Amino acid sequence: MTDGPPRSDDARRDTLPPRLPLAGSLAAPVRRGATRMSGGRTRAPGGTADGAGPVGIVDCALYENGFRRGGVLPLETALETAHEASGRAPNGQSAAEQGASFVWIGLHEPTSEQFHAVATEFALHPLAVEDAVHAHQRPKLETYGDIVFVVFKTVRYVDSAELIEIGELMLFLGPDFVVSVRHGEGSALAEVRRELEARPELLRAGPSAVLYAVADRIVDDYTLAADGVAVDIDEIETQVFSGDNCNYAERIYKLKREVLAFLRGVGPLAVPVERLARGDVPSLDPRTTAYFRDVHDHLLRVTECIEGFNELLNGVLNANVAGVTVRQNEDMRKITAWVAILAWITMVAGIYGMNFDHMPELHWMLGYPFALALMLAGAVWPYRAFRRNRWL
Repeated sequence: MTDGPPRSDDARRDTLPPRLPLAGSLAAPVRRGATRMSGGRTRAPGGTADGAGPVGIVDCALYENGFRRGGVLPLETALETAHEASGRAPNGQSAAEQGASFVWIGLHEPTSEQFHAVATEFALHPLAVEDAVHAHQRPKLETYGDIVFVVFKTVRYVDSAELIEIGELMLFLGPDFVVSVRHGEGSALAEVRRELEARPELLRAGPSAVLYAVADRIVDDYTLAADGVAVDIDEIETQVFSGDNCNYAERIYKLKREVLAFLRGVGPLAVPVERLARGDVPSLDPRTTAYFRDVHDHLLRVTECIEGFNELLNGVLNANVAGVTVRQNEDMRKITAWVAILAWITMVAGIYGMNFDHMPELHWMLGYPFALALMLAGAVWPYRAFRRNRWL
């Protein structure tokens, strides 16, 4: 996507609207009990627009023509400012020609009360708000009028514990705003912001560009987690076929459980991303469709890889069970062979231990050595036979 030759810094500054005045804090939430004002603003009970402490907002920024406006943007004027910016047409150009202007607000694990100010400011649908606050949703894409709601599962693989950490990331995308809500530690968006801000030609696509950048980062994190799982599976395979006497079923089962959790988080995302790749969401910028096709391709490859992990672990688990069974059979054969050898000795000793008055060799001086020799000869023959058949 290109928008003509790049302009100089001075020319770009001339096209940007005046800078907003700095707010007292990055996140300026609304006090509980505040009422709605015209233009999307809020009024505190005391009668003045006010903020009363943080609401878990990580960042709140205005983007115009592919660039981030400097300064700090207060929450209570965010939507109003975005409306004004998107309605301007500098140098006689339309807003589409100039590039989308929008606000991007990022939150991390907000409570219901904390998210209320954001939901009210941007008129978010109550059902989507409930999903965003409580999390534990399947990956999905829903539309509420001109607002798109997308749920992602974030994944981080902890190699030391062989554990898949699953988090959630929700995006609300309107014509001139993006609200991101993150739960868990996976796929932080600070780096995504920096990388996207370094690509103004993509950022001019507006909220659709943010959705692409977030989806691309999450799928890349899937790939990193899959690489970590692959290393551990290779290690388990080596151990299972090493020929030692250990049983690795517990470790295999735990890793298989993590892979299944991984697959549950990644698999359902294919359908929403496919819709984006086909351009089936009218409210998103069609210029990003090609980017979503690339994300969809990467996602399918990762999903196939994870499904392969599951099948591979099934095979390794079966091989481990078979190895344990073979070793048990070998032990049983050895025990059986020794029991057969000792049975002959026991039989001879039992016969010669019977207390009868009239027995062969009872008063024979060589009777005792003869009995021992008979036991030894009877034991040597089955021992050699078992050794020849590799039972011993």
